Amino acid sequence: MATSLSCSASDLIPLLSGGVNATAAAAAAEYICGRFDTVAGKFTDAAYAIDNTYLLFSAYLVFAMQLGFAMLCAGSVRAKNTMNIMLTNVIDAAAGGLFYYLFGFAFAFGSPSNGFIGKHFFGMYDFPQPTFDYPYFLYQWTFAIAAAGITSGSIAERTQFVAYLIYSAFLTGLVYPIVSHWFWSSDGWASPARSENLLFQSGVIDFAGSGVVHMVGGIAGLWGALIEGPRIGRFGDGGKPVTLRGHSATLVVLGTFLLWFGWYGFNPGSFATIFKSYGETPGSSFYGQWSAVGRTAVTTTLAGCTAALTTLFGKRLIDGYWNVTDVCNGLLGGFAAITSGCSVVEPWAALVCGFVAAWVLMGFNRLAEKFHFDDPLEAAQLHGGCGAWGIIFTGLFAEKRYIAEIFGGDPNRPYGLLMGGGGKLLAAHVVQILVITGWVSVTMGTLFYILHKLKLLRIPAEDEIAGVDPTSHGGLAYMYTEDEIRNGIMVRRNGGDNAQGNVGV
Repeated sequence: MATSLSCSASDLIPLLSGGVNATAAAAAAEYICGRFDTVAGKFTDAAYAIDNTYLLFSAYLVFAMQLGFAMLCAGSVRAKNTMNIMLTNVIDAAAGGLFYYLFGFAFAFGSPSNGFIGKHFFGMYDFPQPTFDYPYFLYQWTFAIAAAGITSGSIAERTQFVAYLIYSAFLTGLVYPIVSHWFWSSDGWASPARSENLLFQSGVIDFAGSGVVHMVGGIAGLWGALIEGPRIGRFGDGGKPVTLRGHSATLVVLGTFLLWFGWYGFNPGSFATIFKSYGETPGSSFYGQWSAVGRTAVTTTLAGCTAALTTLFGKRLIDGYWNVTDVCNGLLGGFAAITSGCSVVEPWAALVCGFVAAWVLMGFNRLAEKFHFDDPLEAAQLHGGCGAWGIIFTGLFAEKRYIAEIFGGDPNRPYGLLMGGGGKLLAAHVVQILVITGWVSVTMGTLFYILHKLKLLRIPAEDEIAGVDPTSHGGLAYMYTEDEIRNGIMVRRNGGDNAQGNVGV
């Protein structure tokens, strides 16, 4: 904006000198250019203000997802573990904020740096910069704690609280930031924003983090749940799966809608700026980055809606009933999948994304039961499995036009395989899946194994049976009658069968 609104007094003097002495013409030219530069400066300031306000508002939306995670997790566990899982969500935000401030942001975006890890801005030293201001830090922090929140769901109901503290700090301070540096920093070895040496001439287009956020959180949760083993009672005699239902479908639905709301900051907000025209002449086109932001919100919505409906009818065919919690998870699986390509695909392609994501989630859930893998929130299957599908989906359906508008550079850079763009973008995305899987497995898998060997990971069996809330957090999340507590059973208000919130089982 500033470069297009420039004024040169030397160019104005010949236009003003007719009938006026040279001194007066020069003075008039200087005055006009001075006023013009002031106006141009105001426009530049307004552009910064608009973009940073947009990013700050998006950060608020993504942060609201923490409340969504908390409610979803609380409703998905048994009542005797409610306080524990809600506290872990609070700690994810608090510990994540501190460690991302000290180390995480620097490792992720500390430019100039090498392709592997950033090396500037520790503790936000020498901040802000022309390339990003404080809202950018806040926005990226909300993504870091989202990854940590995903992992907490996988290891719920059987994990020592100290293990949450350790893994949350490690994930947000080191593991996640390095992955985000690879794919989102302009210095990252696989970033599409690199000025040269793009991976497969394209880089990885993981726009809002199907891999960077969802796969990182999902794979970390996978290793935590594998090393801990299933909850007591999850698999009965002969290994038959036993459903340990969460105690509140109401909280699950509330959390799902909060996450849906927050996803409009997660995906559209990842543009970081909105005050940008795609027209050749500034002010001559109604089409700009604001249009791409809107399209991204639309693709996000359609993928989630399609996944929800596919899950609804799919589970009806498989299990014979309509299940609201399954539909909620299907909806979130669609969102996790579209997060990678939300900005570079057509709305019709989002329908394909959501449809396949629902079956990916249902398929991985079947495999989890077969191999006795226990994840109370299906987080590893949802975020890891659907996140990986989203990365593949982008390599198949990304549009050439949208890639050129958003990422610039070579107008002939690779795009989706099924859109006629060849296989280079898809190849880059396969590499992303492999390196994220390897990196998170080595780092978080090792951490969880060490915690397991030090007996800091899983709570004692008697504490798990009684519930984490009364044994580790000083009491239950809900008020019950003395008879219910004495008998170890929390009876449903309708007088029916024993609730899943049984404090003794």
